[in-house]
Amino acid sequence: MRRFGAVDSLRHVPLPTTLTGLSLPALEALLIELFGKVAELEKVVAEQREEIARLKGLKGRPSIKPSGMDNATEPPKPPQKEKRRFRGRVTPRVIVADQVVKVAVPEGSRFKGYEPFLVQDLVISAKATCYRRERWITPDGRMILAPLPEGIDGHFGPELRRFVLMQYHQGQSTLPRLATFLRSAGVAISKRQLQRLLTDQQEQFTAEAQDVLRAGLETAAYVSVDDTGARHKAKNGFCTQIGNDWFTWFGTRTAKSRLNFLELLRAGHTDYVLNDAAYGYMRQHSLSAPLIASLAAQPQTEFADQAAWLAHLDRLGLTKLEVTPDPVRVATEGALWGSVQSHEFLCDGVVLSDDAGQFNVGQHALCWVHAERLVHKLDAFTDKHRAAQQRVRGLIWDFYADLKAYRIKPGRRRAIALRKRFDRIFLCRTGFVTLDRLLKRLHANKAELLMVLDRPETPLHTNGSENDIRCYVTRRKLSAGTRSDAGRDCRDAFLGLAKTCDKLGIAVWDYLGSRFKVAGNTLVQPLDHYVRARLPPSLTRTGAHGFAPLTNRQILCQRFRQ
Repeated sequence: MRRFGAVDSLRHVPLPTTLTGLSLPALEALLIELFGKVAELEKVVAEQREEIARLKGLKGRPSIKPSGMDNATEPPKPPQKEKRRFRGRVTPRVIVADQVVKVAVPEGSRFKGYEPFLVQDLVISAKATCYRRERWITPDGRMILAPLPEGIDGHFGPELRRFVLMQYHQGQSTLPRLATFLRSAGVAISKRQLQRLLTDQQEQFTAEAQDVLRAGLETAAYVSVDDTGARHKAKNGFCTQIGNDWFTWFGTRTAKSRLNFLELLRAGHTDYVLNDAAYGYMRQHSLSAPLIASLAAQPQTEFADQAAWLAHLDRLGLTKLEVTPDPVRVATEGALWGSVQSHEFLCDGVVLSDDAGQFNVGQHALCWVHAERLVHKLDAFTDKHRAAQQRVRGLIWDFYADLKAYRIKPGRRRAIALRKRFDRIFLCRTGFVTLDRLLKRLHANKAELLMVLDRPETPLHTNGSENDIRCYVTRRKLSAGTRSDAGRDCRDAFLGLAKTCDKLGIAVWDYLGSRFKVAGNTLVQPLDHYVRARLPPSLTRTGAHGFAPLTNRQILCQRFRQ
């Protein structure tokens, strides 16, 4: 955030000798420039006031109302005749027990059958079982102890364990409230024991969350990404969300750099790989050709971990170079991208983001809602400028509506026409200097904003990521940060698994019951199997150029195995 030093920016503005000597157009240009600087200073003051209010615990300023472009560009729904809505038949998910209710009737009455009245109820009660395990001593002195029934692991049963996990992670309850509720229901449990149920021995869930990420990256035609603030070990960090329509994964780390994002895309692997993808990344990010040649000349191309990779760079002398861009950073990012490709992650997948720089890797697409928001939030000071702003917004809204229609019915001619129309909109001159600069900046992102013309299956916005990450924001507001690495990993894993279950149509209650082997519970296969089943390799798409149906894991991956 800019501080009070920004207020001194007007000192460096050269003042004219005499204002009376300026022409009317020059005075108007000077006035508009000063209006822009005043608006910038007002923005700085507002940010500082908001920070002061936050530090004092006061209420902050209200958020800006969204532009509503996505909803406004939806096609009109056909009118429907008003019909009386009925609740419909209630079908319980459990076995219905019949109970006959008798009534005293006068003599001579005739029996006319039964009138059903369905009642659903919930029984919450504590149950304690003492298992008397037989002990035997064999003739050779060995002790044989009867095993516990399936699903019993520790002094708390599977039903209690899944209730605790579901209420805490999906129900967004807090640990003290959950402990109070369990005690009132008759369970003898302390906060420490409850904390252990949430974080101890949950490796199967963290491993399954990692498998879900790998399945999604292997098979997804696109992934939508976003991040939000997080607290871990009393320090600020960031939680990154990766997902699409079939899966969600969260990862909390201390930084939000591109190095961190590439490490997350490895999905648990720790290797660094030098291959065609890695060298291509290095060239794209301006690493000098001699350094790339020195890396390619070495026989070793795979490194087990970060220590081995940094030792290799040190032997080649890259760590001693003080040039721009930093060769160690670019080479490391390239090796990470090579590792991602060698594991067949995102070989043909698109990364959809809100234009945050750390997400700009591989085939990158941008969110149109965030792009239009820049025009929506632009400060205009004259009627002419406000009219130009509204006119450009109208053109963008109409273009966005046509992009939605293109996704439903893509075609080569329509793609060519939309590209030309994009140039006309974002290269026009409105006479509003700030708006013209913004349009020019957006035009520089043409390839990312028009990725949908080549990949119609890619969404036009990151609303899915923002909806997914809300559960993490709610958890952060309720329970603040985590204190241990195990607690951080469990929070990320369970929130991601719960979101994935919702997207796959699997009840979280049934999922946890299957994992804890609750008697009579529905069997739920590993979630990564369902992710692959919902995104089969035979998924087809027809691009703007009419190419043949493609699979999400193309032969393109074979290049990066070399």
